[in-house]
Amino acid sequence: MALAEDLADFELSDFADAFAFESFNRMQQEALPGLLGSDENVVASAPTASGKTALAELAICRALANGGTALFVAPLRALTNEKEADWERFEELGYSVYVVTGERDLNPRRARRADILVMTPEKTDSATRKHDSRRYDFITDIDVCVIDEVHLLDSDRRGSVLEVTISRLRRLCEPRVVALSATMPNIDDVAAWLDAPAETTFEFGDEYRPVDLHADVRTYTHGENSFADKYRRLYRAMDLAEPHIDDGGQALVFVSSRQDTVQAAKKARDEIAERDLEMGARGEYDYHTETQQLENDTLRKSALDGVGFHHAGLSKNDKDLVEEWFRQGQIQLLFSTSTLAWGVNLPARCVVIRDTKYHDPLEGEVDMSPLDVLQMLGRAGRPGYDDVGYGWIVCDRADADKYRKLLRDGKEIESQLAEDLDAHLNAEIAMGTIRDLDDVMDWLETTFYYQRAQSAPSKYGFENLRERVRETLSELVEAGFVETDELGVDPTPLGRLASKYYLRLDTAERFHDLATAERQDVDTVLEAVATAEEFDSVNARQSERDAISAVLSGKTYTDDVDAGQRKVLAILHSSMTGSTPADLTSDAWVIRQNSVRLVSALGAFCRRFADPQTANLVRRVEARLDHGVSEGAVGLTAVDGIGSGRASKLAAEGITTPGEVIAVGVDGLVAAGLSEGVAERVIESAGELPAIEIEWGSFPDSIPHGQNEMCEVTVRTVAGNAAVGVRVTVNDIEMTADETYLSDELAVPVGVFGGDESPLEYAVEVSFPELPLLPVRDSRSVDVERP
Repeated sequence: MALAEDLADFELSDFADAFAFESFNRMQQEALPGLLGSDENVVASAPTASGKTALAELAICRALANGGTALFVAPLRALTNEKEADWERFEELGYSVYVVTGERDLNPRRARRADILVMTPEKTDSATRKHDSRRYDFITDIDVCVIDEVHLLDSDRRGSVLEVTISRLRRLCEPRVVALSATMPNIDDVAAWLDAPAETTFEFGDEYRPVDLHADVRTYTHGENSFADKYRRLYRAMDLAEPHIDDGGQALVFVSSRQDTVQAAKKARDEIAERDLEMGARGEYDYHTETQQLENDTLRKSALDGVGFHHAGLSKNDKDLVEEWFRQGQIQLLFSTSTLAWGVNLPARCVVIRDTKYHDPLEGEVDMSPLDVLQMLGRAGRPGYDDVGYGWIVCDRADADKYRKLLRDGKEIESQLAEDLDAHLNAEIAMGTIRDLDDVMDWLETTFYYQRAQSAPSKYGFENLRERVRETLSELVEAGFVETDELGVDPTPLGRLASKYYLRLDTAERFHDLATAERQDVDTVLEAVATAEEFDSVNARQSERDAISAVLSGKTYTDDVDAGQRKVLAILHSSMTGSTPADLTSDAWVIRQNSVRLVSALGAFCRRFADPQTANLVRRVEARLDHGVSEGAVGLTAVDGIGSGRASKLAAEGITTPGEVIAVGVDGLVAAGLSEGVAERVIESAGELPAIEIEWGSFPDSIPHGQNEMCEVTVRTVAGNAAVGVRVTVNDIEMTADETYLSDELAVPVGVFGGDESPLEYAVEVSFPELPLLPVRDSRSVDVERP
């Protein structure tokens, strides 16, 4: 095998089976000496479909051969899962692959033992921030870091995360860095940032594309109705795809959303019939039988007509089948979201970008990234089948020149760090990697921001860059995130919390203000979240406004809440009861997921700066948002094994607290719809939660006017242990408050004073700052006897 012979030159022939092909192409051959014969960092730019993935795998093989650990940083979470499946080839060679993402529970032991780690930039950021914890210490044991699609540096917000994370990782463990990209006009800037010398900096031009690309722009007539515009663009896309399909080729059409892939496929089937295009395989018995494997009913019907759709929401089974049939030519017209452009190598003779704008739940309508556009067009042309690939951008006439310029000149990679400089600088200080002003400047020089500013000094204001960083540091000090003295720079509790929970600093300040305010209730908590900077670009469509008003009718919020924030508020209020209106569901999932993260952060602020009662309030709001249960049933969510569905099911049967779960027993839970095995586990878990008793002892029923009596009330837990806050009030005025970890019982001194008011209402309340349990409250009334 030629591939094994090439690898043998670098003593890597044992890794031949790690590759899905039998010989290296011209581009890969030219990169071999730099990748395998050197320890230097590598930066490589090559056209889409030219074989860049093999460069990543070569770098990984070299690290594994030397007993090292590899980290592969993938641009999208969906791609981490695909790598896990694709790299079973490494598993077969005896090397372990472990994916670490936010949606999976981390197994630190598996991560420590893994030979290849696959992570997103965001998860790598999280791990490097927590590198000194036992849970994430594996991140400091990386020997080679492969950055897939390094031009993600240019992406809004995500780009700055990748930039500071790679800079941080290099300071922590100095791994070899291999950065790959499809499009990188200013490759020298990236190479300089990563200290990659000329001999390991590769810029492979269009001549390395396996198929030539003809790319151009086509316009459509923009109307007043955005819904109708989608169909105008669809018909334009069909016009461009039709001759290629008619000639036996295939077309891949990118649209802006998952729902649009389905709707476009449905409409395209009608249009194909109108145009009398010969497509589909309804008469082929074997293919008809195969389509019955599809789990999505709409996709099953569509595939028989040679039309498919692909998006991250489909099951793995359905995505795999669609990809296989597209490669085989059974599906001739495929509608997809942009995820497919970054992931599976699925080329088509014709690629059409129908939508250059998309709706982001957090940003509103935004332009598709130029990098996404170029990545999609790069899918045009099937190696071994086509001499030319055809790529088209369908856009409004007003945008045509912008996209023609993009096709002509490409897109230079810019740093996005300036937009979030304060948050990232605060994070470095919170981690202790910056301890004085000299460290600040040293850190700055490790960033792509600094390197790019040197290359484009007027654009970035290079002469004033250091001063800007000093000003940012001063602003952090003034806002209370950082404190300085003659010894250096230190984080404050506020700065640490902002960094730990990845908050924008304005949001952190708002949460601090709420935690230290005198009054907090559910409405103020939800408003603080809805008006967070993380939601500053959410907009409310006209079609959503009636639903928003209906949800917020009778709710309390301040006058300066704008339309987008009202939309977030409406989604939060309705999510707490699992009753989100249909008109708001399209954005509800993303907004709710981000809200749960923000409420969790607010809870940490309240545990640090507020009292246990406020922390418990916020914890209950978080649980209700996460599970969609009523206030009365929120305590059920503290029981392991009771999620959203089971909590609602039990609440419907009148079982609303962990105590009632235990009281009804296995038979009661089975009658409520749980299986016997689940019921037994749920009861065991409920028994591990605190069960509070308040014993008043010899507390008097009355006291003579002018006399005082010191009493003792006992608070105990007769089941599990927990952090608690114990507050004693008389006529709603706080007398004493205590925070403790209650594992047995606590004696609480209570003074009974015969004052002028009568009766005196004494109350003892036990709150759980870390659990979504309702507070336990008991009271006694004391009459004041007058002569």
